[in-house]
Amino acid sequence: MPAVTNVLARETESGTGTATETGSPPASTAEAQGGGRELTLTFERTVAEGEHRLTRSWPGLLATGTVGGLDVGVGVLALFLVKEATGSELLAGLAFGIGFMALTLAQSELFTENFLVPVAAVTAGRASIAKLIRLWFGTAVMNLAGGWVITGLIMAGQPKLRHTAVTIATEYARFPAGRAFALAILGGLVITLMTWMERATESVPAKIAAALAAAFLLVAGTLDHAIVVSLLMFAALHAGAPFGYLHWLAVAGLATVGNMIGGLGLVTVLRLVQVGHRRIELARAEGQEPT
Repeated sequence: MPAVTNVLARETESGTGTATETGSPPASTAEAQGGGRELTLTFERTVAEGEHRLTRSWPGLLATGTVGGLDVGVGVLALFLVKEATGSELLAGLAFGIGFMALTLAQSELFTENFLVPVAAVTAGRASIAKLIRLWFGTAVMNLAGGWVITGLIMAGQPKLRHTAVTIATEYARFPAGRAFALAILGGLVITLMTWMERATESVPAKIAAALAAAFLLVAGTLDHAIVVSLLMFAALHAGAPFGYLHWLAVAGLATVGNMIGGLGLVTVLRLVQVGHRRIELARAEGQEPT
C-alpha cells in the first residue's frame, strides 16, 4: 500500500511519528503513537477502497450492485428457513448473517455500505461528488433489482416460506412512522460502523465477525435497513402480501433517509473528525502527486 506508506512517512517527517535515538517515542507523541498509526492505516485503506469504487466502469458498478442484492437474498433465505423451523428471531438473526458474510467475502456491496468508504475518498479529493451520486444511485437500483429477482425465486421454490415472509414483512410495514424512522437511523449507524470496522483490519475472521454482528443486530433488533427491509417486503409481495408496492416505496424511502442520517451523520462525519484535518490534508496531497 504505497499511499499508506507515504502518508505514514509524512507523519513521521512532520513530527507525529518522530522517535528518539533509542527508538522509543517521546512523551509528547506517546498518545499519537498509541493509536495514530492504526487510525492512519484505517483511513488510507478506506480512501483507497473508496477511490476504487468511485472509478469503476458502469458495467462493473451495476454488476457489483446486483450481486450485492443476490448475496443479501441468500441471507434472507436463511432467515426464513430458520424462522419457519424454530420461530426464534434471535436464531433467524444469526442465520441472516450468511448473507452479510457473503457480502464481505465475495466483495459485493450494499447501497448503505457506501455511506463511508466513497465519502472518505471524496473528502480526500480522490473523486467528485457527481461520482459519489452515480455510485449511490447505481448500487441502490441494482441491489433492489437483484433482491427482487432472488426473493421471487425463493418464494417460487420454497412455497412453505410464504407465510413466514408475509408475517415478517408486515411487521415492518406496520411500524408507526416515528418508530420506523428511529429504527432506520439505528440501521444506518450499524451498517456504517460495520464498514469502518472492516476497514480497520486485514484479518478475514475479524471482518466476518463484524459482518455477522451487524446482520444479527439488523434482524434481531428489527432495525429498518433500506435494502434488507426491501428484500423482506419483496418476498412478501411475491407471496401475496396485504400491502402493495407503493407502501413498500414509502417504507423504503423513510428507511433510506434514516439510514443516511445514522450512517453519514452519526458515523462517517464523526469518524472523519476522529481521523483529523491533518491526515485528510496529507491524503489530499498524496492524491495530487504525479504517479
